[in-house]
Amino acid sequence: MQGRRAFPTPARWLLRYRQAPSLVALALTGALFSLHANAYRVEVDAPAPLRKFLEQFLDLARYKDRTDLNEDQFNFMLGDAPQQVKDLAATEGYFSPQTKVEVERSGAEPVVRITVEPGPRTLISTVNLDVSGPAADESPQQIAELRSKWGLPAGKPFRQQDWGEAKENGLRILQNRNYASARIADSRAAIDSAAHKAELDVEYESGPRYTLGRLNVTGTRRYPATIVHNINPLKEGEAYDVDRLRELQRQIQTTRYFSNATVDIQRDPENPLDSPVNVRVSEFPTQLLRGSAGYSTDDGARVRGEYSHNNVFGKAWGFDSQASLEQRRQFGSVGLSMPPDSSAFVNNAHASYERTTLSGLDLRSRRIGLKRSRTTQNYDLAWTLEYYSDQLEQISGATVPLDIVAQPGSHQALVAGVRWTRRRLDSLLFPRDGHILTLEGGVAVKGVLTEETFARLLAQGRKYIPVAQRDLVLLRAELGAVITRVGSNAAVPGSLLFRAGGTNSIRGYTSQSIGNEVNGATYPTRLLATASAEYQHWFTQDWGGAAFYDAGTATDTWSERSLFNGVGVGVRYRTPVGTINADIAYGIQRHQVRPHFSLGIAF
Repeated sequence: MQGRRAFPTPARWLLRYRQAPSLVALALTGALFSLHANAYRVEVDAPAPLRKFLEQFLDLARYKDRTDLNEDQFNFMLGDAPQQVKDLAATEGYFSPQTKVEVERSGAEPVVRITVEPGPRTLISTVNLDVSGPAADESPQQIAELRSKWGLPAGKPFRQQDWGEAKENGLRILQNRNYASARIADSRAAIDSAAHKAELDVEYESGPRYTLGRLNVTGTRRYPATIVHNINPLKEGEAYDVDRLRELQRQIQTTRYFSNATVDIQRDPENPLDSPVNVRVSEFPTQLLRGSAGYSTDDGARVRGEYSHNNVFGKAWGFDSQASLEQRRQFGSVGLSMPPDSSAFVNNAHASYERTTLSGLDLRSRRIGLKRSRTTQNYDLAWTLEYYSDQLEQISGATVPLDIVAQPGSHQALVAGVRWTRRRLDSLLFPRDGHILTLEGGVAVKGVLTEETFARLLAQGRKYIPVAQRDLVLLRAELGAVITRVGSNAAVPGSLLFRAGGTNSIRGYTSQSIGNEVNGATYPTRLLATASAEYQHWFTQDWGGAAFYDAGTATDTWSERSLFNGVGVGVRYRTPVGTINADIAYGIQRHQVRPHFSLGIAF
């Protein structure tokens, strides 16, 4: 048919203009004289998307700031501009543009005006997608997914970039599951420029169906390869799936031993069954020393140091120690962990000391414990046995009423507990969609290094809801309770009870200032409930603003509760290690304005 043309390879025009400086600037460096000290200006009159495209790739636009162009070079670009517009417009689906180029020299600098009437845009008329090979019989659902997710359907404007992306995205649907060696056997875009229609044909060759085989680990020098085998979630014989390989990669990178990992299968079309899974790891050093300094409105200025050794006894046991000095909090801890066992659990022994001086109380907590834990892509599980020994004092020394649940003095408890976390997030660093749910439970029995029998329950959740292209709604809730005989809570260590208020609780109130208020001090309580709703609007990829409402309480009985509310606005900034939040909040019940800000610099 007259007026038809085929495009078997994508983006050939873009390659020409991205790689063609020799046409103008670089091959003609011996300029006889400058066109003008300030070069010239270019004004493109065309529909907005096409205008931006032409301004990016037209030679006249690309070299407008050059001051070493002579008249011949300038005239060459003027003469070549209509053909460049025609070729570039074709990649956007305009195959019959009319172009007028004018030069105005009356002003301080020449002005090149390029007027483009693009004409009708070419639309997709038909799409033919065929899959040959075993997938045609074995995976009809996968082929149906390829067709349903095809990115350039009939009726949509033809663009060369979209054409290339649609073919590659369709190929990935095959390559990411079952058919690792799938390929594009043939593709054609037949353009009828007279009728402004495009017919698309793509044939995929699936190749054989792959299954996973044994694990081959390379790159280990300091730490044994059995660590990777022990945390491996893959099963020999299961179907090849790139998401499962990525799950193994994430599992490896969550350990303390490996900084990076690449995971792929051996792609041999002649031997697709039980294809070996090749893992190459990069190791962390045996010893790590880290430090940081920062500030938070909850605890004040901070200096922190950490030391880790990843190969104690030469058996990949891990030793960790840290010390943190803050204005209102001091913390130190040591721990010793075994490498993951055959069920991917890590056994750990630890001890810590923490002192906080907040809301009129001096609380010193010593803790010794054992933990058995496992971390996976979507779930964490930990079993714990911890001994608490607390010392609680009121800083002012005033007398405390006997009906206050957490009485000053020393208290101890041996708590057996479990902690479970579920994650469903689109991104761990900057989530926009999904949720996190954590449930904790613990029990202590009187007489077993414990003064009073009690149970402790805590639930925490976050829900991320995307809005439009960049915005999101963040919902947060926390519910906790210490259950024991009525009137007997005084023997429960204070660090196991609850207070509210502060950056991660109810903004607009001082950290841990909501609870049992007595003589200027805030004592911890049996019950906790907080909730928050926050809307974030992101102006750019890195900068955003937020408006929020927080509410909640910490109390001994729900019937006598006092609800505290806080409202405010804030700024959000994304850094490579997470988001910095700077908020101003108003505490409605106490009529106070509080800043909430945290910033840390590692060294």
